[in-house]
Amino acid sequence: MEAKKIGLSRELIIHPGEILKEIIDDRDMTQRELAARCGVLENHISKIVNYEKTISTAFAKKLEYALGIDSSFWINLQTNYDKELLEYEEMNEISQEEIDVLKHFKDIIKYFIKFGFLEEKLNKASQVVELRKLLRVSNLTNILNVSYNGAYRARTNYTVDPYILFAWQRICELKTEGICVDKKLNIEKLKNKIPEIKSIMTNSQNFQNDLENLFAECGIAFCVIRNFKGAPVQGFIKQTENNRIILCVTIRGAFADIFWFTLFHEIAHILNGDINQKFIDFTLIDNEVEKKADKCASNMIITQKDYMEFIGKEDFSILSIIRFSETQNIPPYMVIGRLQREKYIPYSRFNNYRIKYEWKERI
Repeated sequence: MEAKKIGLSRELIIHPGEILKEIIDDRDMTQRELAARCGVLENHISKIVNYEKTISTAFAKKLEYALGIDSSFWINLQTNYDKELLEYEEMNEISQEEIDVLKHFKDIIKYFIKFGFLEEKLNKASQVVELRKLLRVSNLTNILNVSYNGAYRARTNYTVDPYILFAWQRICELKTEGICVDKKLNIEKLKNKIPEIKSIMTNSQNFQNDLENLFAECGIAFCVIRNFKGAPVQGFIKQTENNRIILCVTIRGAFADIFWFTLFHEIAHILNGDINQKFIDFTLIDNEVEKKADKCASNMIITQKDYMEFIGKEDFSILSIIRFSETQNIPPYMVIGRLQREKYIPYSRFNNYRIKYEWKERI
């Protein structure tokens, strides 16, 4: 059964010929006289005022001389008409199925409005058209057929909404577009910046800004992005169409150790060359690629040899943890988070030492 179409009123779109007819009628000028003044056949004028022909740039100039009205006026009328007609045609290709997709985007739409990507008080049909533009799909239902081109770190046991996840990825692209970075990714510089990133973890009062500047020096556009229900992603990297490398991390769950481990995990993906892979399944964080990134991240944060010696002593008192964290130039919560993750201590232990970040989005 053909889907029910939803469109705008065709009557609201004004053809330039309608304006032309009003002007010559007001001046008591016949179509024949205007044709003579413009040096064209009367049939040419007739087709324009009957909406059968457009006003070309050349004819707009003739009207300027014949009517004393600047050519830009006629060119703008025609341009606006063409744009509105195209939008009308787009609107009439919107099915109820595509309108229903908007239910998935309730929070996404609020976000786009808040940050100026989308106008307020648009009807549903207009929202569909604007979301098509923002998400770069000709039909919102096409999202289900688009493969994810990027490497993700996602939380397990969470329901994924493919529409939200797709939109979240696009938000990452939009929020990093204005970040100025070096033209090419510099892997060696990124490797050399690891100690500085660890220093930011401990000493920075504005770590988002400091990280953005540091990664920009390495050819990476970095941003902290808010999370949405349905997109259980903690970190994301992607090479965009113009070969920009973007790295985005959420503050999902708020714990600082999770944020920083996710960040180093994404750095590991970049160092390991994973951005060159067409697709990494974001739902399988236990595959070999993810395990390799986890191990690399762990070793960047804490030297493996030192860590093995530390756990070998089996002294997991808070004093011992603090002392060990100082040798690695990291906050104690990073050691606590790893011990909890590797089940050396229960998740309930020392949680009062785990810092939580408060979400504040930068405009």
